[in-house]
Amino acid sequence: MRACLHCGSRYHDATWHCLSCGKTPVNIAGFPAFSPKLAHEGPGFRPEYFEALATLESSNFWFRARNRLIINALRRHFSSLEQFLEIGCGTGFVLSGVAEAFPSARLSGTEIFSAGLALASRRVPQAEFLQADARHLPYDTEFDVIGAFDVLEHIPEDSAVIAQMYQAMRPGGGIVVTVPQHSWLWSKQDELAEHVRRYSAKELHGKIVSAGFRVVEIRSFVSLLLPLMWLSRHFGDVRGRNRDAISELRLSSLSNFIFGTVMTAEYVLGQLGVYFPAGGSLLVVAKKE
Repeated sequence: MRACLHCGSRYHDATWHCLSCGKTPVNIAGFPAFSPKLAHEGPGFRPEYFEALATLESSNFWFRARNRLIINALRRHFSSLEQFLEIGCGTGFVLSGVAEAFPSARLSGTEIFSAGLALASRRVPQAEFLQADARHLPYDTEFDVIGAFDVLEHIPEDSAVIAQMYQAMRPGGGIVVTVPQHSWLWSKQDELAEHVRRYSAKELHGKIVSAGFRVVEIRSFVSLLLPLMWLSRHFGDVRGRNRDAISELRLSSLSNFIFGTVMTAEYVLGQLGVYFPAGGSLLVVAKKE
């Protein structure tokens, strides 16, 4: 169901025309825009990185490993997924993985920066995309699964975003979330990426439960590479190697292969029930009872 951000009414209309107040969102670059003032620039991310990310994601070990974990979590917890929303969909890399794993699902993506939407729509042309602020979503009880993948750490009002996810969720549905973990990993790289925080498992668990969800899975990943990650970030800061938000993603083919192999080994161990208490990132699955 659509939720009008002007008058608060709920309605069904494919054109996003509110039948109560008559409001229709403006169009920016071919997409309905619900927060047009933030469509081109704002805090949390630099839109000029989208093109570089679109080139890096499909071959970079970290994005590939994260997609594998996300799809695995969706298959285990939401095998009958019908309608999926990704908040902060970026260039559409995760959404393209969901489309491949669940070909019959109806897919939607929101992104606050319109530059990302053009790339995402080319990757997943069958999905519906709109420009929107994650703190104010134009949905009510619309989706059975909602994802936010490395999005919450960019937003000071992360609890407001989780509450919006709860509102947009159908009863019985759920969310899958990934975030960077451990405040002691904070480095110049986080500042360049415009992160507001790195999470502890306890903090994220508490915020999700406070919104009304029941957490059914919480786990660390990027665990086997954690010592190397700490060294890279610490000495990268000291030696000035962290030049921009995506500098640590630019790897040689050999490094990318080695790190990808390590992440594959970690995934296999997880499939065998071996989990780690710490890791560079967290994955959380929660359900709306």
